[in-house]
Amino acid sequence: MSEFSFDVTLEEFETKVLLPAQEVPVVVDFWAPWCEPCKVLKPMLEKLAEEYKGRFLLAKVNSDEFPELAQHFGVRSIPSVKVLFQGQLVDEFNGAIPESQIREFLDRIALPEGPEQINLREQAAALVAEGKLDEALAVLVQASQANPQDQAIQLDAVDVLLQLGRIDEAKQLLAGEYVNEADRANALRARLALAGGAADTAEIEARLAANPADHGARLELSRAYAAQSRFREAMEAALEVVIRDRAFDEGAGRKALLQLFEALGGSEQYDDLIREFRRKMSAALN
Repeated sequence: MSEFSFDVTLEEFETKVLLPAQEVPVVVDFWAPWCEPCKVLKPMLEKLAEEYKGRFLLAKVNSDEFPELAQHFGVRSIPSVKVLFQGQLVDEFNGAIPESQIREFLDRIALPEGPEQINLREQAAALVAEGKLDEALAVLVQASQANPQDQAIQLDAVDVLLQLGRIDEAKQLLAGEYVNEADRANALRARLALAGGAADTAEIEARLAANPADHGARLELSRAYAAQSRFREAMEAALEVVIRDRAFDEGAGRKALLQLFEALGGSEQYDDLIREFRRKMSAALN
């Protein structure tokens, strides 16, 4: 599966082709399993769809299974390629042409290359580093509107929403499928689960000050820190349990650290923090 290249049925044609084509050119490839030239063209188009990274989408229609679509677009021989954009048939070609000609064709119809989107992500990352989370989110919304197929931008927004404590919005955005960013999406879902540990840190800190040997309270404090995105403090609290009693509650301190590593593993900004505490945990266990 790919976010840039997909099969389309008659029932899906409106949602997968006509609606996206309002924002981005959709290349519709009419093919059939018995067609030898199709076996050359289709994988080439699939490869280029990945290379162009959302500057166009590739919708593949089996003309044997959905002759109504082929008939509607006047397909008389296959492979036949039609380009839809903003409600219009804007270009087309027939037959398996060389890759160099396909690239020329795609360069005519594809959206311009978007270094500005990379710049917007970098701009948002810089704002996050400065603690300007609301401004960073606004930049990411702008980037996502310009390139709605970019899953990395959407997950950047989830990350910021979690830091802002806007849990319901983050949960809603994470409900989608992130085929090309599966590992990072799963890590953010783990972060979302940590957000359920919100509690009054001052009250737990007071309990712990009265009884520093209360390992259960220390782990509770770790979860509360994590829910507030205070991840260094969360790791320090969990590590302290490992140092004081590695066997407590069947290694609960170590498990808490591993859960934090998993939850933060999809974000480069936490790589150094994870490496630091992996070393510290290893030293404490050895």
